[in-house]
Amino acid sequence: MSTSASIRDRPDGGAPAAPAPPLVEAIDVFRSYRLGAAMVPAVTGVSLAIGRGEFVALQGPSGSGKTTLLNVLGLLDRPDAGRVLLDGEDAGALSENARSDLRRDRFGFVFQTFNLIAVLSARENVEFPMALAGVGAAERARRSRELLAAVGLAEKAEIRPDLLSGGQRQRVAIARALANGPELVFADEPTANLDSHTADGILDLMRGLSDERGVAFLFATHDPRVVARARRVVALADGRIAQDRLA
Repeated sequence: MSTSASIRDRPDGGAPAAPAPPLVEAIDVFRSYRLGAAMVPAVTGVSLAIGRGEFVALQGPSGSGKTTLLNVLGLLDRPDAGRVLLDGEDAGALSENARSDLRRDRFGFVFQTFNLIAVLSARENVEFPMALAGVGAAERARRSRELLAAVGLAEKAEIRPDLLSGGQRQRVAIARALANGPELVFADEPTANLDSHTADGILDLMRGLSDERGVAFLFATHDPRVVARARRVVALADGRIAQDRLA
C-alpha cells in the first residue's frame, strides 16, 4: 500500500510523501557457483522487490535458483553482479559484521533441517538470538514464553529438540526466527520434512503470524501447499523469473 497522500489531505499543504521503498530488493542480480572446473549459473539477472508484510512464495524445481536468491536477499551471500537494497540503501558496501547485525536485528530464518541447537531446550533455542543481540535475561524469558505460546508450545519450553516431533521442532524454529522482532522471515523449504497434516498447521501458523504481526515472509519452495497459501507467487526457472503474480 502506498504511503503517499494527496496535497489537500496534508494539513501543511506540502508535497505528497514519497512511497516507502521496498523492504529488500534485488536489482539485476547474478550469482554462480564453481563445480569442479566449471562455473554454474544459479541466478541470472534477477530483479525482485519484497515489501513489508508480504507473504511470497519463490516457486520452482530443484536447481531453479530459489535458495540462492533467498540467501542473496537475506544477506547470507553476496551477488557476483547486481545490487541488493535494504530500505532503498545499497547493502553491497557493508562489512560482514554490519551484514551480520542486520540479519540478526531485522531478519529471521527458518530452514528445512530446523538448525536448532541440540543441547539447548526449546526456550533456550528461542532465547539464543536475543542473547546475541544483547537482550537482558528477564526480557528474553518474557519474549520466549510469549513466542512459544504463540506457536502452541508453551508446555514444551524446557524440552530439548531431540525429544520433539518434526512439527514441534519447526514451530520452535519459527519462534526463534521471530525472537528479535524481524521485519522479514526467510523460509527455505520449511515443509520439506513434514507430513501433510503438520505442514498445513505450520503454514497456517505462519500466515496467521504474518497477519497479526505484519511480518513479511519469503519462502523458497516447490511445495504446492505453500504456493496455495501465498499472496504472491514468483516462479523461477533456470535462474530467471518466469512469472510474478498475485495469488
